[in-house]
Amino acid sequence: MKFKSLAFRLLATSAGWVLLVLPIAGFIIYQLYRDDLQTAFDARLEKLVNSIAIDSMGSGGQPIAPKNRYEPLFEDPRSGWYWQIKPLDPTGGPPLRSVSLGDAAIDLPIERKVKADEDGARWMNAVGPAHEGIRMVEVIDGPDPLGKGPRYSVIVAGPIDWLDSRLANFMTRLSIALFLTGVGLVAVTLFQVRFGLLPLRRIEQGLAEVRSGRATKLEGALPAEIEPLQQELNALIESNQEIIDRARTQVGNLAHALKTPLAVITNEAREDKGPFGTKIAEQAAIMRDQVTHYLDRARVAAQVGVIGRATPVHEVLEPLARALERIHRERNISVSIECPPGVRFAGERQDLEEILGNVSDNACKWAKSRVSVKVTPGPARTGRARLSIFIDDDGPGLSADQRARIGKRGVRLDESKPGSGLGLSIVTDLVQSYLGSLQLARSPLGGLQVEITLPAA
Repeated sequence: MKFKSLAFRLLATSAGWVLLVLPIAGFIIYQLYRDDLQTAFDARLEKLVNSIAIDSMGSGGQPIAPKNRYEPLFEDPRSGWYWQIKPLDPTGGPPLRSVSLGDAAIDLPIERKVKADEDGARWMNAVGPAHEGIRMVEVIDGPDPLGKGPRYSVIVAGPIDWLDSRLANFMTRLSIALFLTGVGLVAVTLFQVRFGLLPLRRIEQGLAEVRSGRATKLEGALPAEIEPLQQELNALIESNQEIIDRARTQVGNLAHALKTPLAVITNEAREDKGPFGTKIAEQAAIMRDQVTHYLDRARVAAQVGVIGRATPVHEVLEPLARALERIHRERNISVSIECPPGVRFAGERQDLEEILGNVSDNACKWAKSRVSVKVTPGPARTGRARLSIFIDDDGPGLSADQRARIGKRGVRLDESKPGSGLGLSIVTDLVQSYLGSLQLARSPLGGLQVEITLPAA
């Protein structure tokens, strides 16, 4: 998944939203649970203190030890659960304590000036006799309905650890649940992104099929949102083909329109046996070559980059090799081919035939007995696949200076071989029209090596 892709953006947005929302939701849930647990804990303490206050008042206003039927941990020393009854007036009886409290005493909230709530209870957090954190509630009992008798402080305390441990357990379970929820949401989002963008992948594959020449338009059913894109792309492909066809027709018409007057001029010039006629015929032949050359360049320029044009290289090389061996059979020239079966040239077949035909025929003219043609997939450049064609011969080869001069238009290093000198120039123009390259080097066979780089389909 690429950093700038739509899939990454959608997934990153969703993951960021999940990472933002889930912690906030977890914090809110934790706070609500903490408040509910605190309320339930306080309600339990308040119920215990009220029950002990009622059951501990005996006859004559003197408190008695209540029956410990409210909380079994009141009987467990230093359990954190305590109750205490202590007189606030000098005339009161002795203080009473739970077994769990032992000989220790709990500080009274009323003595610490803790304000009572609307029910008359005072709440305070303190440190217990075992140095543990406790939360206590205090109510004041007495005097009797006649206003006589001492007052007593009735306290019930419970361990804060009890509250904290349950909150910690809940927080652990909540964190695990939210983590699994987040992972699940991200996984579902990834699936949705992959599934939702799948039609775009089909369009990508379809365009690759069209560009490689294996299809003429985008096929297949697509979602309603993407179907207009498919229709517009198909219309663009058809319009591109129509433009190419019209350009090819115009080039052909221009070629026919020029060839006839040139033929007339050439024939008339040949009737004149003098120097003037010879000069006119010579210049007319040059004009004919130049017109053919530039018309071919215009045709190639109109076809370069056309969607859907692809030529299997092996299908061009095989008949070319057989034809060259027949042409040069008197010299026993052998043409070997090494080409992977799936390599395709992104262009017109006749252009590839002209490129390979000119270079291979030149190699056969200079070779002693052997010409080798090797095709290999080359490194991609500017996002397009490339192919490299190496044409080697075992002839005399060229020096570095000669290799630098031979690419110039019309330059010929040896007049002993037939040709106008424009072959390599035409090949160079064709290769450059396809944004390729042509390089000359020393061949491993001893002669000249021509390396041609072209776009691959």
